[in-house]
Amino acid sequence: MWAARGFPNLPGVRPRLHTLLASCLVGALLCAGGCGGRDEPADLIIVNGAEPESLDPQIVSGQPEMRVVSSLFEGLTRFNARTGDPEPALASHWELSPDGLVYTFHLRTNLTWSTGEPITAGDFAWSWLRVLKPATAADYAALLFYLKNAEEFHLGQLADEQAVGVRALDDHTLRVELVSPTAFFLSLCAFPPLAVVPPDVVGRHGDQWIRTQPLKTSGAYTLEFWRINDRIRLRRNLRYWDNANTQNDLVDLLPITSATTALNLYLNGQADIVWDKNLVPVHLTDALRGRPDFHTFDYLGSYFVRFNVTRKPFDDTRVRKAFAMAIDRQRIVERVTRGGEKPAATLVPLSTANYLPAEGLQHDPAEARRLFAEAGFPGGRGFPAVSYLLNAGTSGSADEKVAVELQAMWRDVLGVEVSLRPMEWKTYLATMSTLDYDLCRSSWIADYNDPNTFLDMFLSNSGNNRTGWKDARYDEIIRRANATVELQPRAEIFREAETYLLREVALIGPIYSYAGFNYYDPEKIAGIHPNPIDQHPISAIQRLRR
Repeated sequence: MWAARGFPNLPGVRPRLHTLLASCLVGALLCAGGCGGRDEPADLIIVNGAEPESLDPQIVSGQPEMRVVSSLFEGLTRFNARTGDPEPALASHWELSPDGLVYTFHLRTNLTWSTGEPITAGDFAWSWLRVLKPATAADYAALLFYLKNAEEFHLGQLADEQAVGVRALDDHTLRVELVSPTAFFLSLCAFPPLAVVPPDVVGRHGDQWIRTQPLKTSGAYTLEFWRINDRIRLRRNLRYWDNANTQNDLVDLLPITSATTALNLYLNGQADIVWDKNLVPVHLTDALRGRPDFHTFDYLGSYFVRFNVTRKPFDDTRVRKAFAMAIDRQRIVERVTRGGEKPAATLVPLSTANYLPAEGLQHDPAEARRLFAEAGFPGGRGFPAVSYLLNAGTSGSADEKVAVELQAMWRDVLGVEVSLRPMEWKTYLATMSTLDYDLCRSSWIADYNDPNTFLDMFLSNSGNNRTGWKDARYDEIIRRANATVELQPRAEIFREAETYLLREVALIGPIYSYAGFNYYDPEKIAGIHPNPIDQHPISAIQRLRR
């Protein structure tokens, strides 16, 4: 078959699976119900990265989780498979008031849950209020702060949920009132945390509702099963409003974090698609980039170091600046990633729409040493033991190699020894959220094409802040930008906010802007289109042939 043709001479890739991989496949691809028999073959098999943290769309925050829940649960809008722009989904159409403050969404009249009951506007209002309730612990609750009184409700300053700017006018009409005009609001409506979830199921089962069988879904697929360390299987939802355009009946998503394993699965025909740059063996990047089934593209994502300001010595701005200025970004993209990434001193990628580049901290070892000495650590003397948190892949993964480079830079420039603290995906996310770290590997993929999606992250009340930093000045600048309609003045305000975040506060140390990299055979797979936010709806992916 074509996937294996022409690859035997690639270093580190074997045409047959070695013993370890073979035993992994026995568990991951062949076993069903305790290995009592074989599962029905899937139409499409995707290597999806880390094991998901959850499948509850309102609490997930990572890209592997988002891909799955986007197939199970849908919102008022969805992302277009070609452009990544929002398009009608469970809402067939809407009106916007002349002042830009009130949306009236009209739901499709044929909407039902996968179990047959109607989906109503009241279900949407309930779902959005659930996101805002502190007990839900939704990292993305701030996405709904654009609604009237939503932030006050989330913070407990307002008890009456009827005062929040979302309510059902009838079963098919949802009224949404905003604080100020929000140009990207329709994109927010396509994002998984704003999808509709079943109030009756969540009400009965609480946090365990995602375990109910059959799981009540609103998207293109239902959940056939989720076997930890094996796979997630999705089955076509025959009651989905757009079922006629769903391309596959059965889809398997494999939780693989080893780049070598992912490549071997693909070459041996055990996987059709492999997402993500970190699932390409680093030492093979140059050899694979020119092949017709290895695809690169630009998209909006940033890789950076995050500092925990609640822990000494990173409560000192001078220390944070020193660590950031010791990073040689060019060296990392040339020595480690080598996939078209662009070294970046800013958080927001330069290709983001309506963006004016901010002024970040440049690589400056001499100034880093001066600031470090000024903070009381000349040549690293007296600096306490600290660690760098990262999500663990396999030995030699890109994240590990970046961590080793950073470790060497901080040693060479600042004279400090930073230990590495790898953790599996779910534990890594939880550790970062509870601020149980000193500094850590971080990344952010745009939820929509606007600077706001990166800069809103560090608002004081954002669940995705994860630094312990709260700053009234920054909050005010961001709110002023969000309330500004004219694009040029708005971009200038965002530039002010980002410059403050990077130069004065040094809350993070940017390293590079992402370049997309995935692999699939275009003679066998269609429906995957490069777009700025790296959105590839599974329902739109078509298998041409085996």
